[in-house]
Amino acid sequence: MGLKEALGLRSDQTAWTWLPKLRRAMVRPWRDRLRGHIELDEAYIGGPEEGLRGRKIENKSLVLVAVEREGRHWARTRMRVVDNLCAETILPFIRDSIEPGSVIRTDGWSSYLSLASEEYVHDRAVQRTSKESASELLPGVHRVISLLKRWLLGTHQGAVSQQHLGYYLDEFAFRFNRRKSHHRGKLFYRLMQQAVAIEATPYRKIVAPKKQHIAAT
Repeated sequence: MGLKEALGLRSDQTAWTWLPKLRRAMVRPWRDRLRGHIELDEAYIGGPEEGLRGRKIENKSLVLVAVEREGRHWARTRMRVVDNLCAETILPFIRDSIEPGSVIRTDGWSSYLSLASEEYVHDRAVQRTSKESASELLPGVHRVISLLKRWLLGTHQGAVSQQHLGYYLDEFAFRFNRRKSHHRGKLFYRLMQQAVAIEATPYRKIVAPKKQHIAAT
């Protein structure tokens, strides 16, 4: 409604359509992959299903989250909505999001063992053999997941459909990866630059039922 009023649009549908179009533009076609030391974990978005046997999901969306460490700080993040945590699902996300040769720290989930056959250094932190909690073993990714959930709840009141969740992840990652920018006007310029570099998306394609979107900005 704020966008509709600011731009003088007559239709709610037109204003709503602008938002997913802009979120699509937040993914850079030429984006660089994360590199160096990376933390990787998953988040459950939507309902109280964390801890189900085998990490299955029913009403919740499962999101893989990778966070890049830069010294003592956390730099960029990549996210993807996935159907499960099998190695066949995890590895494509890792290959698309993380440079070979990087050190990837994960928890003890067995599917991450497949990293041994890839061009990465696997730093496996098994919680049951450590006195540290999960948030202490993987502090960066847990911080980002916490910020993501708080943002979805505070900005969107949690009203995010599973169909469009991937594009909300795009927006969060776009904002997070540029949070230290000293020139806010450049963010708008960058978004407009990326908007003309991606394929146009008509309304019917945005609302069409489809498999969950892959998000990684």
